Amino acid sequence: MRQPDAQAQDHNGTRTRHRIASDRIEGKIAVFSRLPGALVRAALIVLMIVTPSAMLPTVGSDGAQIVVLVAFFAAIFTVVEYCASSPSLVEFRSAPPFNRLRFGALFATVATLSIVFRDPDQASTITRFFQLIGDRVGGSIDFPYSPVRLMLVAMPADMTLPELERVRTAAGLSYLISLSSLAVFVLLLRLRGWPRHTGAFNVWVNLPTFDPTAGGDVVVRLNRDSQINLILGFLLPFIVPAILKLSATFINPFSLSDPQTLIWAVAAWAFLPASLLMRGVALNRVAQMIYVQRKRAYAKAAADGLLPV
Repeated sequence: MRQPDAQAQDHNGTRTRHRIASDRIEGKIAVFSRLPGALVRAALIVLMIVTPSAMLPTVGSDGAQIVVLVAFFAAIFTVVEYCASSPSLVEFRSAPPFNRLRFGALFATVATLSIVFRDPDQASTITRFFQLIGDRVGGSIDFPYSPVRLMLVAMPADMTLPELERVRTAAGLSYLISLSSLAVFVLLLRLRGWPRHTGAFNVWVNLPTFDPTAGGDVVVRLNRDSQINLILGFLLPFIVPAILKLSATFINPFSLSDPQTLIWAVAAWAFLPASLLMRGVALNRVAQMIYVQRKRAYAKAAADGLLPV
C-alpha cells in the first residue's frame, strides 16, 4: 500500500521540480528579451557622456580617462536596471516615453552645448544658429532675480565678459530644451492619456522607490510626493545659484572657464528642475488613476450589494 504512494510522491515531486524549472526558464527568456533594449540604452548613455569630450578639442588625458570610467559604470547600471525583472532605482521603466523624454532632453542639451563651444573662433553655420538662439533666449530671461541672472551673479568675480556671455548662452539653450521636453510630456499626458496607452500600470515596477505598504493612504502619499517634487522643481533654479555663491565663501569656487565643466554644470542646472517637475506631474497622474479606479471598484461593489449599509 505504501509503494504506490511513494511512486506518486516521487511523480508529484518531479512535476513540481519541472514547474519550478519552467518558471526559471521563462524568467531567463524574459531577461534575454530585455537585453537588446538595455544594450541600446547603455550605448546611448555612453554616447551622451563622451559627446563633450569627443567634440571639444581641449580635453586632457586624465579627463578622458575619467569620462570613460563614468561612461562604463553608467552603462553597467543601465543594463542591470533594464534587464532585471523589477528595477531598483529607475522609475517609470515600463511607462514610456517618460524616461525617453528626460534622456532626450539631457542628450540634446549636452550635444547642443558641445556644438556651440566646439570652436568659438571658427564657428560653422549650425554653431552660429545655436549661439543666436541661446543669446536670444538667455537675454529674454535675463532680468533681475531671474534664474539666469542669479546664475550669472553666482559666477566668480574674475570671470571676463565673454565668459559670462557664454554662461548666459548656455543657460538659454538649456532652459529652452528643458521647458520644451516638459511641454511635450504634458501634451502627451493630456492628449494620449499617459500612461494608459502603454497598457497595465504596475506600481511595483514603475515606482521601485515607492512602497505602497509603508502606511497611510496611497493616493495621499502620491499627491504629497507630487507636490514636493513640483515645489523643488520650481525652486531649484533659484536655490542652486545661492548655494554656489554661499559655498564660494568657504571653499574655492569651481571654474567654469573649461567648456566641458560649463556644459555639464549648466545642463544639470536646467535638467534637474525639469525632471523634478515631470516626476511631480507623473506622480499626480498615477494618484488620479488609482483614485478613479478605487471609485469604480466601490461603485461596482455597491451596485452588487457587497458593501455594508
